[in-house]
Amino acid sequence: MAYDAIWTGGEPIADYDAAYDNGGSITDAASYLPRWQAKAQAFREALTAAGRAELGVSYGDKPRQHYDLFRPEAEPKGLVVFVHGGYWKARDIADWSHLAGGALATGFAVAMPEYTLCPEATIPEITREIGHFLDQVAVRIPGPIRLSGHSAGGHLVTRMLCQGAPIAAETAARIDRTASISGCHDLRPIMLTGMNAVLGLDARTARAESPALLEPRAGVDLLCLAGGAELPEFRRQNALLANAWHGFGGRTRAVERPGRHHFDIVDDLIDPASELVAYLAGTA
Repeated sequence: MAYDAIWTGGEPIADYDAAYDNGGSITDAASYLPRWQAKAQAFREALTAAGRAELGVSYGDKPRQHYDLFRPEAEPKGLVVFVHGGYWKARDIADWSHLAGGALATGFAVAMPEYTLCPEATIPEITREIGHFLDQVAVRIPGPIRLSGHSAGGHLVTRMLCQGAPIAAETAARIDRTASISGCHDLRPIMLTGMNAVLGLDARTARAESPALLEPRAGVDLLCLAGGAELPEFRRQNALLANAWHGFGGRTRAVERPGRHHFDIVDDLIDPASELVAYLAGTA
């Protein structure tokens, strides 16, 4: 009797640093950040000139507790949020502004929060910062709230869907769609990497901050998206959360974009005709 392979992880992970080293797995990785920054700056300048950008809006007292808000040409249909990645220890919202383009073209306002990075903040503290940001920005833009986040940002937006998340009930009730893009949903393997010297995770915190180990609020609508050319651990993490949360009665999907890797998977946010933007806009 033969068995059909549904999923195989291959050989056991021998090197956790390599398993989560996105830059090391992409041939031209060093070329991406300068291109992102140039596109983001041009986008901000154009939206500022049009009177449709509010940059550096404070949501707290710490230096990185601020957000950028971009408005569509007409009254917004609602709010799309994008939370950047960087393993909770790197990157800046100024690298990603252009990713607001797709949602803006569909009539949604887009907010992009900054947050305190590790080791100045712990991951639980960053989670609370994102919750506080959402409560602050929610009162400014009426209508539905759609969350999106990339990598560590995918962790942070799905963390907002968990029972007991640090956001107000009124804010939580308005979040009706969430896209986690190459998200980190189980932090326990990341605790075994060298970067944990900066992140400061221990077994208790890793469990408490892993959406895949927590229960979602009732009725969540979640899209988990990864690139087909990503590292195996990110493809596994992508499928993991949609699978784990499906049993709680929400609408969950895990999909992959063929040929995309961890750095170019976010490009679909720029294209108003992409399936990802259609999902966030509520048209798919």
